[in-house]
Amino acid sequence: MKTLGFPRMHKEKNEKRDFLPNIFKMLKADSVEIYLEKGYGSGMGMKEEDYLKANNNIRFVSNKECYEKDIIVVLRSPEFMEIDYMKNGSTLISMLHYPTRATRVKKLKEKNIFGVSMDSLRNDFLERIVVNYNGTSGNGVELAFQELSNSFKDFYSKDREPIKVSIIGMGMVGLYAAKSAGKYGNLELNKKMNQLGTKGITVTMLPRSITKDRHELIKILKNTDILIDASTRDNSSKYIISNSLLAQLKPHSIILDLTADPYLIDTDPIQVKAIEGIPTGTLDKPVIYINDSIYNTIPEGVNKENKRIVVSCNAWPGIKPKECMQLYGIQLLPIIQQVIKLNKKDFKCSSDDYFTRAIYRGTIEYFEKYEKMVENK
Repeated sequence: MKTLGFPRMHKEKNEKRDFLPNIFKMLKADSVEIYLEKGYGSGMGMKEEDYLKANNNIRFVSNKECYEKDIIVVLRSPEFMEIDYMKNGSTLISMLHYPTRATRVKKLKEKNIFGVSMDSLRNDFLERIVVNYNGTSGNGVELAFQELSNSFKDFYSKDREPIKVSIIGMGMVGLYAAKSAGKYGNLELNKKMNQLGTKGITVTMLPRSITKDRHELIKILKNTDILIDASTRDNSSKYIISNSLLAQLKPHSIILDLTADPYLIDTDPIQVKAIEGIPTGTLDKPVIYINDSIYNTIPEGVNKENKRIVVSCNAWPGIKPKECMQLYGIQLLPIIQQVIKLNKKDFKCSSDDYFTRAIYRGTIEYFEKYEKMVENK
């Protein structure tokens, strides 16, 4: 009988997300022993009894004991110390972010961990199947408008020009951000602005043909109230927006960092953010003002001279934890069930099963094959 470990996440004080009892109720028919870390669900008001009512085949153990099981399921990637707890050859289902975490990939391979990256699970059209676009874009845009309402003295004035939002990236995160921005990120605020009779919002999507054109980019930035990074980069060692360009933004402008890629100095060249010189926020500190000491953590050599208020979070969906975990539980259930049922060698692109193919696309093996295909083009 396979064992499943569900550890908690301790990266930030405000990280409250754990899977809700319903997913464990649905796993009741599977021949597995389930181990939850003590206190599981407590951040969202859940008690041990709530989980035991859903599935009486649950035991509550320590964080370390959870990581010692056959299959570990945890939303955010474990710390390296926690990966060290894992058995050689065990399975990890988590948000592993292979493209921007080279040292993590190396660590997993050293431990012979069968990684299934939630953010890399894709259907046959290469669309993500475990994702919370609204939780990422919607939460970020809502907070950005809250900050703009404080920094922009004419925010509520009927005499101001339309608020201008510029979005780097035209993928799903960017498109959801545009939709949310069109409503001030918040239906209540949208209703208030309509009642006041203020002018609305214009949203400009910035494809690569514009972001690489410095002359056109400067014209756009000069009129931007909220600059949103929703980009996907082929090369994470290169900036899309240099720090010198941030000087073109209005003093009250907000920079919204939806990608939240970190600086990584253990790669050569180092990994940088798409917008040079901005820090990465967390659930504990999603709003960063220009005099914040967090700027001191930005690596040497990165220009941070020009600053604006930055709204950033390395776990945007965690702003609304219950809504987030309800969605992730539904999306992940068939993935977990398939991983329980099959052996590692059964996962391949040629499988007749939809979820088996999707899971293979979330493995390190597939990622490295895909990367080689891209390099050879």
